[in-house]
Amino acid sequence: MAVTDAPHIVRLGVDDAIAGLALSTEAHWNQTDEDWRIFLRDGIVFGIRDGVRLVATAALLPYSGNNAWISMVLVSGTHRRRGFATHLVDSCLETARQNGLTSWLDATPDGAAVYGPLGFTPTLQLRRLKLAKPAPAETPPSSSATIEALRTRDLRATGFDRTALLEAFAQRSGSRIVGANGAIALVRDGRTARHVGPLLADDAPAALGLVDAIARSETGPLLLDAVASQSTFLEGLTASGWTIERPFQRMRFGPATTAGEEMPFAVAGPEFG
Repeated sequence: MAVTDAPHIVRLGVDDAIAGLALSTEAHWNQTDEDWRIFLRDGIVFGIRDGVRLVATAALLPYSGNNAWISMVLVSGTHRRRGFATHLVDSCLETARQNGLTSWLDATPDGAAVYGPLGFTPTLQLRRLKLAKPAPAETPPSSSATIEALRTRDLRATGFDRTALLEAFAQRSGSRIVGANGAIALVRDGRTARHVGPLLADDAPAALGLVDAIARSETGPLLLDAVASQSTFLEGLTASGWTIERPFQRMRFGPATTAGEEMPFAVAGPEFG
């Protein structure tokens, strides 16, 4: 296919979860097939095939308040530099426009350079951190934290009602909601590492204390996507063994329709994985 040819874009369904997982695995992302099923079931996922093989995707997941999240923007290494990602993001944006939605996404530095000229505005700066070797596992911290408490705090921080997404994450085998001293977080499985987030707290010491308790009750690697402006929190993480893997930029296309009342310490994850 020549670069000038417009690719044939199709709407994907839940049967495409394994094919989508192959793409995100190739990119070394942390998604599971369950993550893909959320987008395929609750959102609109566009794809491009080369014969029967799925080679590129982009998803639009509607939220409350006329907002939607663009995610799963992936192109196989064998099909890059053909404009596939731009065509797929354009399909997401057109669908959002037709439905009066403001679009959001989390971009790598390279992605931000592409999305900026399309009209996306930068908002939060994020940092992906990893703890490769947690301390020997201890008894998990006792907690009375509930999905309702997490949903309420998440709504206050983001301005989005993400009940369906948070419930889907929390109801998975191995997921848990942990809270202590004014902090609350969701811990869930990923393909290669457990993910901590969203993480909401009254202050940095409470956030760091909860992360430490979580790390001491886990046996494998952990990922966390911290808000860069929470500098005390970031410094505390790196001082305790977490390493910064890469930056992300949260971006918005369209008018700001909502605003959070507090700043989260960690988000659910760029691309939610």
